[in-house]
Amino acid sequence: MLNGVWGANDLANMRYMPETPEQQLKGFIGKFDPDMGLQILECRSAMRNRFPTANELVYDNYNFLVIGYCTTERPSDCVVSLAANSKGIGLSFYRGATLPDPHRILQGSGNQNRFVRLDCVATLSRSAVQELLDAAEAQADPPFVKAGRGKLIIRSISEKQRPRR
Repeated sequence: MLNGVWGANDLANMRYMPETPEQQLKGFIGKFDPDMGLQILECRSAMRNRFPTANELVYDNYNFLVIGYCTTERPSDCVVSLAANSKGIGLSFYRGATLPDPHRILQGSGNQNRFVRLDCVATLSRSAVQELLDAAEAQADPPFVKAGRGKLIIRSISEKQRPRR
């Protein structure tokens, strides 16, 4: 910009400005069919309401679009995440193997991770799921901060991906 006037080079450079993390996430979700995309957005909104101070770490990987809710910017401090593929969405508990599960809703048999399939956003409101979220939050080390708003951080984008539709 020269003397407050936009030149041709200024306008051309504007087209190549990097996307914001929100724009990138919108693009990742746009790869899914519209109904699944809406479900991802609804689940994300519910998780942001549940963990407003969490940092959201996003991975658009080969198998899944993952949105992790973390107490810091470190992936190892992830408490829970949404993992979406063309078949549906899972609520993944990073340390799920150590969580109390009296309702026996956790799936998986790994040494650490467990998950719950989310048929719809209402599944997140079920008391058994809320108990798991409470227990996972209680285990978080470091804990979530009490005030403020977490950041959206795009951590990884895989060039090769399974179809999202």
